[in-house]
Amino acid sequence: MSWPTTKAPLCRRGSAALPHDAAGRGSRLAIAVACIAASALSLRVDAATAPDYSQQLDALWSFDRPALSEQRFRAEAAKHAPRSREAVEAATQIARAQGLQRKFGDADLTLDAVQATLDAQPARVGVRYLLERGRRDNSSERRTSAIAWFEQALGASANDALPGASYYRVDALHMLAIASPAEQQLEWNKRAIAAAQSSDDARTRRWRTSLFNNIGWTMHDRGDFVAALDYWRQALATAEQDGQDATRTRIGRWTVARGLRSLGRLDEAEAMQRALADELQAAQVPDGYVFEELAEIAVEHVSKGRLLFIEGAITYRSWEDQQGQKHSVTEIVARELIVLDRPPDASASTPGNRTRTTPARRDARDPTTS
Repeated sequence: MSWPTTKAPLCRRGSAALPHDAAGRGSRLAIAVACIAASALSLRVDAATAPDYSQQLDALWSFDRPALSEQRFRAEAAKHAPRSREAVEAATQIARAQGLQRKFGDADLTLDAVQATLDAQPARVGVRYLLERGRRDNSSERRTSAIAWFEQALGASANDALPGASYYRVDALHMLAIASPAEQQLEWNKRAIAAAQSSDDARTRRWRTSLFNNIGWTMHDRGDFVAALDYWRQALATAEQDGQDATRTRIGRWTVARGLRSLGRLDEAEAMQRALADELQAAQVPDGYVFEELAEIAVEHVSKGRLLFIEGAITYRSWEDQQGQKHSVTEIVARELIVLDRPPDASASTPGNRTRTTPARRDARDPTTS
C-alpha cells in the first residue's frame, strides 16, 4: 500500500489535516496519531523555551521611575482574572513599586491582599510575596523583621519548580546580605555568588556583577582595599562577559577606579575617570559621580606648596543671613586642574597618609533594596 500524496501539509499546529484520498481507515488513523504526537511535542518544546511569566513581569520594571512601574504592573494585573497566578504575582510588584515610593501603608494593604490568595498559588508567588514583605521592612529600617521574611523566602524557594527558580533564590540570599549585620554580610554574599555561579540559567548568572560589587564594598569598609579592588574587577569582568548594558559596565569601571584611588594609585584612577568623562560627554549622558571622583583625586594630589595649573573662572557671591549680617565669598570654579610637579615625598601618595571622605557608593544593577 502506498502513502497518499497531497499538496496540503499532513499536520497543522493544533489539528490533524488528513488527505481525502487516503487508501483506507488505517492510514488515516496512523496519520492522525502522528499529527497528535507531533503537536504535543511542539507544545512541550514551546513551553520549555518560552520565558516564564516572572521574567516577563520583571521586564516591566523601571527602577528609577517607580510610579510609572506601578502603573505598568496595574495594567498587567488587569489583563488577568483577579485571583490568577499572573494577577497575584503582578500585585507583589505593585507593592514593591509602592515601597520604592515610600508608600509603605499602601504596600502593606497590597501584600495583605496577596497573602489571602497564597494557598491557591504556586510556590513562586509565595517566594515573591515573602521577598516584598522583607524589602518593605528593610526600607523602613525594620531590619530584624526584614531578615525573618528573607529567610522564609529562601526556604520557600526550595519548593519553586517553575523555570527561573534559581533567580529568586539568589535574590533572597542577596537581600539577606544587605539586611544582615556587617559581620554576616560577606558569608551571605558568598552563598549568593555560589548559587549564581552554579546555575545554568543565564539571567541568574547575571546576579554575579552586583554580588561582586557588594562584596567589594564590604571589603572596602573593612579597610581591605586590595581585596575590594579584586572583587570590583570581577564585577566588571562578569558585566562584560554577560553583555550587560553600557550603564552597568561604566559603573564597573568607575568602581575599579574608585578602588585604585583608595590604594593611592591616583594616576591610574584619574586616567580611568577621565576616559569615562570623555565617553559620557560624547554620549551626552551626565554622571555626577565621575566628576565627584575627579575632584576627590585632585584633592588627594594637592598639598601645600604644590605647583598647579588651574583653568576656570572666578565668581563672586554675596548674601545676607537671617540676622541681617552680610557675607561674601570669592570662588574659583575650575574646569581643568593639572599638577605641574611631583610630590617631594613619595609616601605622600600612599593610602594611609591621607584623610578620606566617605566613599560614594554605586550599585551595579537596578535598585533591589526596596
